[in-house]
Amino acid sequence: MSRSSEQAATGADDAIAAFGRGQPILIHDAADREGEVDLVYPAGAVTPDAVARLRNDAGGLVCVALSDSVAHSFDLPFMQESLDHPSAADHELGYDERSSFSLTVNHRDTHTGITDEDRSLTITELAGAASEPDGTTFAEQFRSPGHVTLLRGAPGLLSDRLGHTELGLAVAAAADQPPAVVVCEMLDDETGGALTPAAARAYAEREGLAYVEGSALVERLM
Repeated sequence: MSRSSEQAATGADDAIAAFGRGQPILIHDAADREGEVDLVYPAGAVTPDAVARLRNDAGGLVCVALSDSVAHSFDLPFMQESLDHPSAADHELGYDERSSFSLTVNHRDTHTGITDEDRSLTITELAGAASEPDGTTFAEQFRSPGHVTLLRGAPGLLSDRLGHTELGLAVAAAADQPPAVVVCEMLDDETGGALTPAAARAYAEREGLAYVEGSALVERLM
């Protein structure tokens, strides 16, 4: 194994271990895909402080990715297939064949749903539901529309798709975490664009977080 391959494997193992401890990690998908780095949390570990970090330090859309089997149990659709509006037709993406977006939800015990406490509650309850999908009546616990965006993972995860949705869920499976992960794009406050991998890696080092390339996860987990 080359030195670069060894470093990639170590980075993947470090990220999986950190995720298993309930810590957030940074994942860069690929330069020829979205070319973005997401801040990724196990959904069950998301506190109000974590929501604040997601919106302040990452700045993108706070989403919860659920595995295909969990989404199927909850009868969660792909949003594109459910919208009866002309804007949903010919939904072409420059980086993938389809979007993972599903419903937006709030837990029924939230107030407006947007506060750090409300979103934390919704997210952690989604993790609990994902842990026991057969024992969850989704509509009794969650209402839609809401302030937490759901993503539906591909059935074969990394064999089917290499988005942050699947990368995060694959890490969760390897780390023995429930199939529910929070993903949020990291944005650059100065440019308004995606935070570069170099800047994201520097952030990870400052914050003591694991940074991993999607290619390293694919090599490690497939």
